[in-house]
Amino acid sequence: MLVKWIRCTVVDRRGFERGQRKWAGLLGEPGFRGQGGGWSRGRTGVAHVFAFWESRAFYDSFMARSHDRLAAAQSGTFKDAQVKLFDYRFDVKTGFEPRFTDADLLRVALCRVHEERAEHFTLMQEKVWNPAMAGSPGMIRGLFGEAPGHEFLVLSMWRSAAEHGKYRTERVERLALRAQTETDVAALTGDIIELEPTWTV
Repeated sequence: MLVKWIRCTVVDRRGFERGQRKWAGLLGEPGFRGQGGGWSRGRTGVAHVFAFWESRAFYDSFMARSHDRLAAAQSGTFKDAQVKLFDYRFDVKTGFEPRFTDADLLRVALCRVHEERAEHFTLMQEKVWNPAMAGSPGMIRGLFGEAPGHEFLVLSMWRSAAEHGKYRTERVERLALRAQTETDVAALTGDIIELEPTWTV
């Protein structure tokens, strides 16, 4: 599975949201698995969208044919768009599927990892972080993805902000020490996203 992450700063909120609904046109596309997103909780006007495709070939075909027609509705409503593609590596918890209807909150982390530590980082994700997140009340599902240049995506879906908050305060520092995260990671950025149900395709 291919995961596409789009982050942008919205300059015309109403126009952007109207355009976002036009992406319902993705539903007939071969290989399309789902799309959803919402607004950053910490950064005003920043929107995140995640799209899921069965393979790179299906995605490339869509980009060559239908993308520009669907995207035209949002032209001029945002700036500073950043797009990244990740190959799905494994689930966080079990049975990941690109469904957004049962979640309120997304947590995204982008980790750029030192080349010689990439294998260790991936192992720690499986052995330390995944079990901790999977065991947290309110964490529904998630995935771990990889992009060229030793960049990794950790995406998790949560039932509520309160439940995500409990996981954060109780465990993150202790887990980071155990996983030697500081040694592995060259740069870490992330965000917490309030899901916008009307954006779900």
